[in-house]
Amino acid sequence: MATHKLLLLPGDGIGPEVMREVEKLIGWFRKRGTGFETETDLVGGAAYDAHGVAISDAAMARAMNADAVLFGAVGGPKWDGVPYEARPEAGLLRLRKDLGLFANLRPAICYPALADASSLKREVVEGLDIMIVRELTGGVYFGEPKEIVTLENGQQRAIDTQIYTTGEIERIARVAFDLARKRRNKVSSAEKHNVMRSGVLWRKVVTQVHGDEFADVQLEHVLADNCGMQLVRWPKQFDVIVTDNLFGDILSDIAAMLTGSLGMLPSASLGAEDSQTGHRRALYEPVHGSAPDIAGRGLANPLAMIGSFGMALRYSFGLIEEADLLERAIAQVLAAGLRTKDIAPAGANAVATSDLGDAIVKELETLS
Repeated sequence: MATHKLLLLPGDGIGPEVMREVEKLIGWFRKRGTGFETETDLVGGAAYDAHGVAISDAAMARAMNADAVLFGAVGGPKWDGVPYEARPEAGLLRLRKDLGLFANLRPAICYPALADASSLKREVVEGLDIMIVRELTGGVYFGEPKEIVTLENGQQRAIDTQIYTTGEIERIARVAFDLARKRRNKVSSAEKHNVMRSGVLWRKVVTQVHGDEFADVQLEHVLADNCGMQLVRWPKQFDVIVTDNLFGDILSDIAAMLTGSLGMLPSASLGAEDSQTGHRRALYEPVHGSAPDIAGRGLANPLAMIGSFGMALRYSFGLIEEADLLERAIAQVLAAGLRTKDIAPAGANAVATSDLGDAIVKELETLS
């Protein structure tokens, strides 16, 4: 029996709470014969409190040796005053950079039972199934120079640099086109070529990759701001959206709310495929933040974290049947009316974080 090595990094805020629900699922799959070997370490504010850094070298070494990393959430007001380079978010950025996780996959799926939880009309979101592919290790978040300088007149000037190379755009485009072939065969490339030189290159390279390697896939170009508007107007026109680091951050959060809550959106961050083994380094995380205002109160929605584990089953371990089973269990539990507070109708009773996790384990048992 193959053993899959998982590193669990619960982090801060509600991170440990939602990770506990994933640990229940890992335990259930183990009993069913799926081999998982897990380690747990610190990241974010928890790591800063213990080690003075957002992630220790030892934790990074564990991440490098794992088949996949499950990441909870980081940050909170407690660490607002720490040095910039040690801020909790720096732990996640180091993981992405050192592991080479350039492709961020963020599915937005609206389960029929949750169509009324969205702020948009049911007919706009019911049946929604889109995938946002975000470039994750380039662009304005990593470009240099990145600084705040004091000018001669005493004013300050802040600089963030947007940089992309041909190779960075080519590889993320290929991920998007490959995914589209397995879905509804359409890619929408979002950039701002009308005002940004990086957008001009982005559009040129995506068009070239499409013509050379993926001419069978439908390609459309859309300005990123218009893409945001279209996601709210009629999101079901999209299948796969590919975009850069900054626009991907924004557009995926918009897509999250189409599903009813940030607590519903999982994500996968993938590295390059190893030429010998075919394995990709990978990190899986919910899109939501650490939500310190509700931490420890049993209010957190664990479905984005659970969905992230489901993506690990699918993309890192090739356990397609198990991933499908987990998705069916989630859909059945929601259809039965179980909701955490963020997705519960007004006036309805909401269940606790642990209760929703227990219900999914129970449903897995029933379905299997």
